[in-house]
Amino acid sequence: MIAERLAEYSRSLSYPHLPASVVHEVKRRVLDSLGCAVGAWTAEPSRIARRIAQSVKIPNGATLWGTTHKTLPDLAAFANGALVRYLDFNDTYLSKEPAHPSDNIAAALAAGETAHASGTQVIEAIALAYEVHCRLCDAAALRPRGWDHVTYGPFTAALAAAKVWKLSHAQTVQAVNLAGVANVALRQTRVGDLSMWKACAFSNAARNGVFAATLAQQGMTGPSPIFEGEKGFMKLVSGPLDLAAFGGEGRSRREQGESPFKILETYIKHYPVEYHAQTAVEAALIVREELLKAEGPQSLAGITEVEIGSYDVAIEIIGRDEEKWRPRTRETADHSFPYCVAVALLDGTVALRSFGPKRLGDPALHAVMQKIRVVEQQEFIGWYPQAMPTRVTVRTAAGKEYVKQVDFPLGHPRNPMSDREVEEKFRQLAAGLLDRARAGKVIDLVWKLDTLKDVGALMPLLKVRDG
Repeated sequence: MIAERLAEYSRSLSYPHLPASVVHEVKRRVLDSLGCAVGAWTAEPSRIARRIAQSVKIPNGATLWGTTHKTLPDLAAFANGALVRYLDFNDTYLSKEPAHPSDNIAAALAAGETAHASGTQVIEAIALAYEVHCRLCDAAALRPRGWDHVTYGPFTAALAAAKVWKLSHAQTVQAVNLAGVANVALRQTRVGDLSMWKACAFSNAARNGVFAATLAQQGMTGPSPIFEGEKGFMKLVSGPLDLAAFGGEGRSRREQGESPFKILETYIKHYPVEYHAQTAVEAALIVREELLKAEGPQSLAGITEVEIGSYDVAIEIIGRDEEKWRPRTRETADHSFPYCVAVALLDGTVALRSFGPKRLGDPALHAVMQKIRVVEQQEFIGWYPQAMPTRVTVRTAAGKEYVKQVDFPLGHPRNPMSDREVEEKFRQLAAGLLDRARAGKVIDLVWKLDTLKDVGALMPLLKVRDG
């Protein structure tokens, strides 16, 4: 049974058998996620989640990032996870089902802190969550069946918590059973006008996963078999799940090499937009440079038509609904092909400020968006998820046409961001909330994560100025 296999894999995965590249990538993802979290400190969904978590105080609990308050680990996973997710700037994995596997990091750190786990234990848990999460996404798409991608989250967060809490095999199986039975999420989260819940959907899934592990630790049992049962997960939610071998599963380190772990195939974001828009933004910025060079600054006002050529999955998610051409919320705008491309063309950058209330209501920006059409390109069929090609074509009143296609955005495994670029992203997101010296200490400690005897040592460094 799948639950048994997940528990066996969870118990067998150990830090000494993780390739150095995997350990390093875990550190990069922790730093990237902490940056996203600090950058989202003032967002309203983050404030709401934090207020709820602050209503419970546990002296030996998990820290709410940015504060000194400690609470239940499941509430910390919810509040901290909402911070990581809000800006839509944390990492991504694209397969049959897309996901943001770094959404598991808040759960792993919360569970790890309450257990006084070492840095290596937390690294194990994060690598485990990434591995299982991505393999589930490879096995079956949830979106066409009406379920949200976060539905895989309770399983992976429960496994991460079970790992750092050193649950037995039997307890881990029950954590998986409990995680799966009550936590199926509707795809309506990502349809039409997007709400604040987009930032909280996975953090709620992670909260439920940590709670499931807590119940299992206390002896609670759940329905079995949770995946294969008559009314189980595969029958009602996912369809058949043919899970490929996990990283290192059943093989020696010499045989497994450096490549099997899925974290190495996930993508860090360079721009704060839905991942399918990364190539569109890059292409639009290059087109803008060419346009300005050829026709001068006034040429932006002379844009008559913009065509975004892309592939079916990208169009379904960010280029189909009417709301994408008239977004009223940040959540809709950063999931909009027209908005992201229009901002890139007009501003020459796409940054956090690109999604503020003033920019959202700008008539000039909306005028450009109405000139944009999204077209599926037949020649792109079969490229995704190995590549995510987008072609931006701009036509002007001068009768000229400017075209650029990008297949692998910066941050993709085929075009990775450097460690220095990840550090700079963290510094930019933390600016104004952590002083430069404090930000530097966080960076240094994350790179030394595997040397920490207690991962809780990281938490005081995350306190923001008004926290």
